[in-house]
Amino acid sequence: MANIKSAKKRILINRKKAAANKSQRTKMRTYVRQFDEAVAQGDAEAAKEKFYNAEKVIRKTASKGVIHKNNADRKISRLAKKLQNIAQ
Repeated sequence: MANIKSAKKRILINRKKAAANKSQRTKMRTYVRQFDEAVAQGDAEAAKEKFYNAEKVIRKTASKGVIHKNNADRKISRLAKKLQNIAQ
């Protein structure tokens, strides 16, 4: 543990931010998993709805800086490709 007061404060703040980031990342992964489950069942309507939900959460996660913007774009692109394949 740090000895300087500001360093101690930084450690506490970093722990809080890490917990918040972990929560956001977990939420994002949950929505992506729900989309993947809908795709696995072959339900195009449910998959489409889950895709929009997942896209929204992924973009929000990127806007908060939890993941990089390009990472978010790549994830959304891959989900969209899966959605296209199930729609055919």
